[in-house]
Order: sequence, then structure tokens, then C-alpha cells
Amino acid sequence: MIRYALRCENAHSFESWFGSSADFDRLQAGGLVACAVCGSSAVVKELMAPSVATAAATERPLSTPASPAEQALTELRRKIEAESEDVGREFAREARRIHDGDAPARPIIGEARPAEAKALLDDGIAVAPLPWSSRRTS
Repeated sequence: MIRYALRCENAHSFESWFGSSADFDRLQAGGLVACAVCGSSAVVKELMAPSVATAAATERPLSTPASPAEQALTELRRKIEAESEDVGREFAREARRIHDGDAPARPIIGEARPAEAKALLDDGIAVAPLPWSSRRTS
């Protein structure tokens, strides 16, 4: 895993983790790296010093928001997850069923491949990426 300090065209600074440098390059080329504040996909890496752990290091716990924007994003995530049904990898199929009237209308979240999301958008079905992963790592 690699953490990058990023900045969007609107001067919002944020950090994100990627599996590798190649993963970042692939996601950025596909327009899938976006600012957590404004959604802009015009994102560049900022110069970043390496993080070296020491016994005296006093970094903030990962659960503590680093900024008001991160706090707002955390609150938005809680609200969306509380008010939506997580349909997991069935997102594209369920979104299409809701659009076609074959399933009850309701807010859903889940996972879709880029090609599936594009097909939904091409068919007039509104979908949007969320600025976090639904995968649990703990």
C-alpha cells in the first residue's frame, strides 16, 4: 500500500491510499481519482516526505478526522449508509430493476465495475461514485 498527498485543481488537499503506484496511475488515467471535497478528477500528487515511525511519534488515531472536510465526509458516509440498502455486487442489476419498475424505488449503494456504471449512465439511470470504498479491511 502507498499513501499519496493529493491536490485538485481547486486547491483542495487530501490523502488517499493505493495498492501501488501503478494502481494510482491506472485509476487516475481512468478518471477514477477524484477530490473528496469538490469531486474534481483533475488531481495531482503533491510532494510528500516519507513517514518514518519512531517511538516518540504522536500521530493522530486513524479514526480522528484530519479536517472539517474529512469530518463532513465522515458524516455524509454515515448518513448515506444508514439510509441506503447495500446491495453489494448486485448494484448494477438492482439499479436497472428499480429504474425499470421491477423492484421498489429506494436508495441503494453497492459496487459496480466501470463498464457497468457507464452502461447505466448511457441508459439514463443516474448513478454516482462514492468517495470511499464499501470494502471493510478490518
